[in-house]
Amino acid sequence: MYQLKKSLGQHFLHDEQMCRKIVDQLQPKKELQLLEIGPGGGALSKYLLHLNEINYKAVEVDPEKVAYLNRTFPAIQDKLIQADFLKAACPFEGNFSIIGNFPYNISTQIMFKILDWENHVDEVIGMFQKEVALRIAAAHGNKTYGILSVLIQCYFRVDYLFEVHENCFTPPPKVKSAVVRFTNLHNPYQVENKKKFFTVVKTAFGQRRKTLRNALKALYRGNMTEDEVWSKRAEQLSVPDFVDLYKRYFEHGQ
Repeated sequence: MYQLKKSLGQHFLHDEQMCRKIVDQLQPKKELQLLEIGPGGGALSKYLLHLNEINYKAVEVDPEKVAYLNRTFPAIQDKLIQADFLKAACPFEGNFSIIGNFPYNISTQIMFKILDWENHVDEVIGMFQKEVALRIAAAHGNKTYGILSVLIQCYFRVDYLFEVHENCFTPPPKVKSAVVRFTNLHNPYQVENKKKFFTVVKTAFGQRRKTLRNALKALYRGNMTEDEVWSKRAEQLSVPDFVDLYKRYFEHGQ
């Protein structure tokens, strides 16, 4: 067997009905390339390995879990990458999808890594701490709306699918869980400089109680008096509003 490691945020899903329900959320696609993040004890892997017409890989940082998976599921042996996902190279040529019961202690970093790969990731089926899932799916004006909400929704359609009871895990986590789907919209707002856009959004929410005039003054040296947008706070701007702000004042020259 294997041991749970709190340092890696490990809570293993043991409810088979829930495992199948999560796997069933994958959109059918011919010759699907699929990466599983953090397979752990193989709760999802054992079902993913039996999907037809799929090029499956999994990335797992824990050598003990890698050894366990290789012993328990012989079909996974040539498909398993022992690596830290946050430092891993892109696993496929061409586009691929991602699935996983994401370690909650690094789920935000996982999403930023996926955003780095946004050109290649068609779909994500991920289990998150409920609080993080709600934050990602939040609409503007909501108190949970923030950096992840804007950045993910700029590139992906977000579907909050369902919640997962803590008794489905070993050990039961002290937080609620939820499964979310991201579907790539292929940069619908045509944001060309992703790094600069991210900087604007992060800076705006970095002082979310301040108006954008004050929150963004270090980034924008021009006239902030004429446009009423500068009198708003970050949480009042929808994703299209943020894109419009970025394109008008930051895309060129700032």
